Amino acid sequence: MRNCLTIGILEGGGSLVGFDYEILLSDNFGIQVGAGIVGFGAGINIHLKPNIRSSFFTFQYWHQGIGNSHTQTIVGPAYVYRSKKWFTAQIGLGFPIERGPAYPFLKNQPPVILTYAIGGYIPL
Repeated sequence: MRNCLTIGILEGGGSLVGFDYEILLSDNFGIQVGAGIVGFGAGINIHLKPNIRSSFFTFQYWHQGIGNSHTQTIVGPAYVYRSKKWFTAQIGLGFPIERGPAYPFLKNQPPVILTYAIGGYIPL
């Protein structure tokens, strides 16, 4: 299996609920794209083992919100844990590159933020 679908909270570019679809291009290297309510994203993944079920390091692009609901766009690294069966969780750092119209302008945007997501995955 060289493809995987992940569904969960803050998946799909930091969406409230979203999905990511990953394709392994080689044994340890993959790319992913995702979307959800309301956002989208993409990533480049380096798996720790030559298997779609393995944990990996990723460099991600998160676009949170669309149009007038766009809050922010961030990029950064993360570690993604995948269990042997279905569970997945990730934690990383996000560096804001754009502030959207829905960002609370009375609040200062920090230079780095904690990113995280939790969900389930299905190898395809």
